[in-house]
Amino acid sequence: MTENAPYDPMPHGPPEVGVGPWEGPWPTGEQYDEQLLRDGDRRNVVDRYRYWTVEAIRADLDTRRHGFHVAIENWQHDFNIGTIVRTANAFLAAEVHIVGNRRWNRRGAMVTDRYQHLRHHPTPADLAAYLHEQGVTLLGIDNLPGSAHLETMEVPRRVCFLFGQEGPGLSEAAHEVCDGTFSIAQFGSTRSINASAAAAVAMHAWVRSYADLSGDSAWRGGS
Repeated sequence: MTENAPYDPMPHGPPEVGVGPWEGPWPTGEQYDEQLLRDGDRRNVVDRYRYWTVEAIRADLDTRRHGFHVAIENWQHDFNIGTIVRTANAFLAAEVHIVGNRRWNRRGAMVTDRYQHLRHHPTPADLAAYLHEQGVTLLGIDNLPGSAHLETMEVPRRVCFLFGQEGPGLSEAAHEVCDGTFSIAQFGSTRSINASAAAAVAMHAWVRSYADLSGDSAWRGGS
């Protein structure tokens, strides 16, 4: 039995993802990576970026990034951070901010951090200062009383969603610098949903309000 590629999220899927070596004359253009053309491109990227260099992909994404940012507090080396970064890439966040410890577990990001602009801030106050200089509203997710309902609020176009650690949630220092907090409606018995799931819900709320869904600006799956 052939082993799956180590970055393949489908353990029972095809033994390899992506495409093999380029067949026929090589295409020309600075965006192409000669090694990928020769050996094949097994990365988890959409067809548009097959055989492109990381730098070319990131530059192309920069031409159409969205107006929202994502920030994650990193005090306990939360494994959710990588998954949140991957989702931020899928929804094309402007930037991803890591607050607290600079080091974080990148495994869940599945290499998508290479295509994102990542910034580190030692404290929530440093994050807030940076965002406010850019005219970006800082909203934290908090399921405590007093938070706005994400389902009925008007999400700002220029906004940063700040997420706390799994379990304890936002730190007190983060609460103090947020311009507001919001919660996601729940109806079951659990106290909270997974932090990476909450991040995906928040980002998609922004997409529903502001993203351009016409033409080929958005893609809906494929090989």
